[in-house]
Amino acid sequence: MKQGLIRVILPTHLRRLALVAGEVQIAVDGQITQRSVLDALEAQYPNLCGTIRDHGTKKRRPFVRFFACNQDLSLEPPDAPLPEAVKTGAEPYMVVGAIAGG
Repeated sequence: MKQGLIRVILPTHLRRLALVAGEVQIAVDGQITQRSVLDALEAQYPNLCGTIRDHGTKKRRPFVRFFACNQDLSLEPPDAPLPEAVKTGAEPYMVVGAIAGG
């Protein structure tokens, strides 16, 4: 299958954990979905395993959100295709730390 190069923006604390300074590029085989992007991200940066998704269930951690093309994709099915602009590298896939407070 065709391999895509996906741009990923991580929050500062995850960039530090992954030992990267800025945006990362991830090679993804097959269909470009949230699951395939996160699988490739964790494979390339093993220190991120368990920080974005639960180790066992692979569900999104609380207070972590996913955005692309000005859309919140956090509640989308993990195997739904990502927008075309993300697939082509025109737009990044963003992992964002949500903020809670009162």
